[in-house]
Amino acid sequence: MNVKKIRDLIFVALMAVLIALCSWLSVPAAVPFTMQTFAVFCALLLLGGKRGTLAVLLYLLLGAAGLPVFSGFGAGLGVLFGPTGGYLLGFLLCALLYWLGEGKIRDVVLLIAGNLFCYLFGTLWFVSVYSSGEKAIGFGAALMLCVVPYLVPDAIKLLLAFILTRRVKKAMTL
Repeated sequence: MNVKKIRDLIFVALMAVLIALCSWLSVPAAVPFTMQTFAVFCALLLLGGKRGTLAVLLYLLLGAAGLPVFSGFGAGLGVLFGPTGGYLLGFLLCALLYWLGEGKIRDVVLLIAGNLFCYLFGTLWFVSVYSSGEKAIGFGAALMLCVVPYLVPDAIKLLLAFILTRRVKKAMTL
């Protein structure tokens, strides 16, 4: 294996760890407030679409395998297939969208679109899983519960990710 491939694997693993660490910075809510989106944005901005997507995928696989990498130290397929699992899987969709548009569309536009896609997918998932139980919730109510409170914090995380990654890129060769 050549040095570049080893370096790529290390960076992907480090970004997966960063996403996990940021998931533990959590404020409990229907959908917990975490710093995961910040770490996903950083992974994509620092590593690019392909390696950033691999970092998100690795993070999800670690959690699916039972390592406590999700918010509240959650782990397992139960979390991924639970009410908030759509938002976790939405991170992967955000990363894939970024990868698809990389070099063709501005980074900020891709990340905003990816985050909106994550909101949409996660909310549809939330409504589906939550409504399969004894209680039902409408899409509008789910948006108010699961998306609206996160709009401003996620915008701030995106801004912070841009500022931080620009500085880190100047200091390192990625």
